Amino acid sequence: MTLKTISPVDGRLLAERTTATPAEIDVALQRARAAQLTWRSVPLGERAAILERFCDEFEARGAGIAESLSWQMGRPLRYAPSEVRGTLERARHMIGIAATALADVDPGPKPGFRRFIRREPLGVVFTVAAWNYPYLIAVNSVVPALMAGNAVVLKHSAQTPLCAETFAECFAAAALPAGLFQVLHLEHAGTERVIRDPRIDFVAFTGSVAGGHAVQRAAAERFIGVGLELGGCDPVYVRHDADLPHAIENIVDGAYFNSGQSCCGLQRIYVHESVYQSFADGCIELIGKYRLGDPLDPETTLGPVVRTAAADAIRAQLRA
Repeated sequence: MTLKTISPVDGRLLAERTTATPAEIDVALQRARAAQLTWRSVPLGERAAILERFCDEFEARGAGIAESLSWQMGRPLRYAPSEVRGTLERARHMIGIAATALADVDPGPKPGFRRFIRREPLGVVFTVAAWNYPYLIAVNSVVPALMAGNAVVLKHSAQTPLCAETFAECFAAAALPAGLFQVLHLEHAGTERVIRDPRIDFVAFTGSVAGGHAVQRAAAERFIGVGLELGGCDPVYVRHDADLPHAIENIVDGAYFNSGQSCCGLQRIYVHESVYQSFADGCIELIGKYRLGDPLDPETTLGPVVRTAAADAIRAQLRA
């Protein structure tokens, strides 16, 4: 099967990848399992040094990463560099706190015993990341998993396959041992195959509620850990005594940033009747200042949604 990435910028075919076959999946998981057995014994300081080099490699590619992000999912180029910076901030923070976070826990004294709780690596972590914040979402599980002594297999959205490959390129340049971080391009059946494989020890999934149900069903028979960050329909309430300028600024930003395609994007606004008209007028005025256009134009503040089907869904809501 072939996965095609259509750029929301101009509709061009941006990337095309063949999904992994069962044999290729088997080889990747075998490599991950073998590499992890050695990695788990590597001192934490050595792991940190390699991941710091990964951060340096990622930072050095920052401008190209930001532009590629705009082409893949449509975020205006003026905002895309913030995801590069945020990814580095999160990665370096997690590297920095690893020694404390992974240290033995002393549960208290008991005569005749030396007691402690030690955190052991799980094994192989399977990360399934979404396209709307493709680096920020992936780094949340990739870096801590590696720091904790695990191997990682990353399956990224078909909309942002180049983001996964950028991670792989940076890890290779940082001299992360082979097999510890691998990318698999997968369709739904292939993703389920990986989750059901006994060589996978944890699944970190970010995506839709329907996708979360599918992941949970596939993992349920195995009793492995699963982390799910799923889509929502976030509400906000504007009280009668609210600071309206503050509310308008933050609510419009919460609803419109990333073209509304955020995990915590605001979708329902409840306003007290006494301030409704003032609030609505203020929102309309602020929204009118957004500049919709080519994401690669530095003056653009509102880019396209990720695909035409998403635009059609928004139009349908307006007609309802």
